[in-house]
Amino acid sequence: MTAMRSIDTLDGNNSFNCYVAEPENKPKAAIIVIQEIFGVNAGIRRKADKLAEAGYLAIAPDLFWQLEPGIELDPDIEGEMQEALDLMQKFDQDEGIRDIEATIRFARSEFGVSKVGAVGYCLGGRLAYMAAARTDSDATVGYYAVGVDGLLGEKDAIANPLMLHIPEEDGFVDKETQKAMHDGLDDHPKVTLHDYPGMDHGFATEFGNRRDEENAATADKRSMDFFAQHLG
Repeated sequence: MTAMRSIDTLDGNNSFNCYVAEPENKPKAAIIVIQEIFGVNAGIRRKADKLAEAGYLAIAPDLFWQLEPGIELDPDIEGEMQEALDLMQKFDQDEGIRDIEATIRFARSEFGVSKVGAVGYCLGGRLAYMAAARTDSDATVGYYAVGVDGLLGEKDAIANPLMLHIPEEDGFVDKETQKAMHDGLDDHPKVTLHDYPGMDHGFATEFGNRRDEENAATADKRSMDFFAQHLG
């Protein structure tokens, strides 16, 4: 079952929408699905639906609500890609993390799940790393996270398991940045990094030209095994 729901911000002064996908039976746990720069579009909703099919409650919050509520963009359309990049520049990531925290609390209070994890893509991959450091997410996964080298100062705050998927030919994350991620995180007891040779940014998207079937399947299986281990 899917529905749009409203979540109160942490300060209670506003609210924002989220896409909720519920499993047929009692959820094993909840997973927050953190959007790319394209909003809660068909691809993100499909990510949530697949998690629900696997028995999880999946919630995808509209993190761009303060800029343009309900926006859905297609990365394969040039003008929409540029619009998405513009939105990313305007987006307050600290506010985004607070909205993710509000979504975690919503999952626990509204649905009574004991464990809540998160998975994010692109900008959402970066936010997933930040969420692992700044929230009580029980297990977190980030796909092609951008700018993690600038966030390594927060790594000691990561108390619960975090997995990052790193495409080696990521046009937004150069080799120097990838090396910094490995140098900073390889010895972290809670962090696991997986590299994908030959892959570019967005290889695990559900739809569109960026997807690579084989590597997307590998990454997604690793993620599902990770969640099964840490969320149940």
